Amino acid sequence: MRGGGPSVLGIVLAGGEGKRLMPLTADRAKPAVTFGGTYRLVDFVLSNLVNADILRICVLTQYKSHSLDRHITTTWRMSNLLGNYVTPVPAQQRLGPRWYLGSADAILQSLNLIYDERPEYVAVFGADHVYRMDPRQMLAQHIESGAGVTVAGIRVPRTESSAFGVITPGSDGQTVERFLEKPSAPPGLPDDPNCVFASMGNYIFTTKALIEALKRDAEDESSVHDMGGSILPQLTDRGEAALYDFSANHVPGETTRDQGYWRDVGTLDAYYEAHMDLIAERPAFNLYNRSWPIYTHSYQLSPARFNAGGIASESIISAGCLVRGQVTRSVLSPGVVVDPGAVVQGSVLHDNVHIGRGAVVRGAVLDKNVEVPPGATIGVNPERDAELYTVSKGGVIALGKGQLVT
Repeated sequence: MRGGGPSVLGIVLAGGEGKRLMPLTADRAKPAVTFGGTYRLVDFVLSNLVNADILRICVLTQYKSHSLDRHITTTWRMSNLLGNYVTPVPAQQRLGPRWYLGSADAILQSLNLIYDERPEYVAVFGADHVYRMDPRQMLAQHIESGAGVTVAGIRVPRTESSAFGVITPGSDGQTVERFLEKPSAPPGLPDDPNCVFASMGNYIFTTKALIEALKRDAEDESSVHDMGGSILPQLTDRGEAALYDFSANHVPGETTRDQGYWRDVGTLDAYYEAHMDLIAERPAFNLYNRSWPIYTHSYQLSPARFNAGGIASESIISAGCLVRGQVTRSVLSPGVVVDPGAVVQGSVLHDNVHIGRGAVVRGAVLDKNVEVPPGATIGVNPERDAELYTVSKGGVIALGKGQLVT
């Protein structure tokens, strides 16, 4: 960190397959999936770290990482003069000819990064969540507590606990008493029995504690070698884990509506719903906060254009779009074309999607380069859609990159 503060190395875990987000992850890693028109999911965590002056960051990749690697190397260029960097680190098989066994094993196999940098603290953050956070506030609590690890937690309904690592805080509200990975029926919180603290997948470690925990875990043949499933329970049992309540985190420019916003967009339904959060007049997540910006690649495209009576309402329209039909409650990425008479409602269209004349698209997510022929329909005939396309539990229709529409 700049200004003489504690030295922190950022490690972003970006190696997951993202099976629940298929077909958007059929050809790319989940952190490389487009979000909000122009961003990639990885941009949110990287922006949070960089805005907090954590300027030396390693992004650990594994599956289908080409587009993610390219995005990081072409977009996230830091000052070489100051020794700052954001660099993708592929699986290097330093400990033998194997892929990462889990997120903890990924860091174990990349310990050379920590040994080379010699930081006092290591911030290990997930790569596929949508949120704003100032990690400096979490770091300050971690240093004050003297814990080996501090995990960021957010209150979620107890009924959703099976999707998260669940933290049971001690009587002081800060010590982690128990850490349960995706439990079906954990106890509720003392002040709200219907809620639990879910792990956000963001951890700050004292470097010594991290290295020792990883080595102990590597020797445990019964371990799943996962940060949430292995390392956190281990340090909790040793009395070295602390909780950081995300609701106490504040960033410049936040609104009362989007303060504390965090979404795990690991499923099609969550991904779609998070997009719908962006487009309201008072959005649940405000992309336009210039005091804590989300950075991404800047496309060299002309401004969006509306012709032939084209209209858009309650929508995000990116640069390079040409709208000659009707667009409502939708998010259009760069280069999308909507021809005359076409109707797009409640949909998310990725780069260079083309909606033909008179076509109708409702409640859909279309990956890049999808061509919807004139007069075709998506989201009009549920039975036909289910036969041809991926349909989520919540009814979101998803087409993969360049998928043919009939």
